[in-house]
Amino acid sequence: MNGREALGRYGEDLAARRLRESGMAVLERNWRCRGGEVDGEIDIVARDADALVICEVKTRRAGAYEHPMAAVTPRKAARLRRLAARWLSERWLTRYGRPPTGGVRIDLVGVVLPERGAPRVQHVRGVA
Repeated sequence: MNGREALGRYGEDLAARRLRESGMAVLERNWRCRGGEVDGEIDIVARDADALVICEVKTRRAGAYEHPMAAVTPRKAARLRRLAARWLSERWLTRYGRPPTGGVRIDLVGVVLPERGAPRVQHVRGVA
């Protein structure tokens, strides 16, 4: 694992912990798909009461790059919606036979790692 992958993994671990602390159940991490209409990865799939949550995690070192919350562009949001639809079709509907009663939401967790001190973790609900 290279440094960038390790940084991303650390941020995803922090994000999953934050989601659990807020009462969500993490159902799956790093779900990947290939072929079909969209290829890609969903960082975290969680359940928030009756809602299914597709969570994008962005981790940055402080000062090095744009703020993580700026990372979900309209193009990225559209891709996340397509990935969410595919996950729902392949993983949820085959098990439950109906969409989640609370709908599907796309959230973003931004993690900023300062040179010193504790990481800053920000969870924004319904970004796309």
